[in-house]
Amino acid sequence: MAKRVALAQLREDNRCLVESALAASGEAYAPYSGFAVGAAVRTKSGRVYVGANVENAAYAVVICAEVSAVAAANAAGDFEIEAVAVAGHKFYPFRDTSQVVTPCGRCRQVIFEASEVSGTDVQIFSCNGKLSHITESKISELLPRAFGPRTLGLAKRWPKMRRVLRATVARLQAGTRISRKRKR
Repeated sequence: MAKRVALAQLREDNRCLVESALAASGEAYAPYSGFAVGAAVRTKSGRVYVGANVENAAYAVVICAEVSAVAAANAAGDFEIEAVAVAGHKFYPFRDTSQVVTPCGRCRQVIFEASEVSGTDVQIFSCNGKLSHITESKISELLPRAFGPRTLGLAKRWPKMRRVLRATVARLQAGTRISRKRKR
């Protein structure tokens, strides 16, 4: 069940995650809404990956902070996510740091997919810009009865597919190195 927590009540790793999300909001590209969002994900390895929202003149072509952070973890090959923090605030034309920011529907789906891959009911920390209001919940609470890899029968198949993908890329990289050596 979602509960309100104070920053000081959080374990150190969760406090750092929340603070990383707020710091990431400073890198947002938000000229259209004036609303900056930062996200941080922590994986089972203990590493933290951050992301910020990226807006676009074609309004529908936006990258949410959560998707950006999840993609950074995935690109690093560290996709077993256990916790996500989201912080946001209005910075222009007026400032408003009072609203708690939660993941949108698309982001909830992306986080749910990561939860199925990691076998963890991912913790979500939704924060306002001052970090004075933080709500802690699980992805299963934010997206009940979700549809994902398990529903499609892919949960057991993906680890094998990932090994094949990585082996394929390793062979491609090795071939590229050989090609470069021949040109010299």
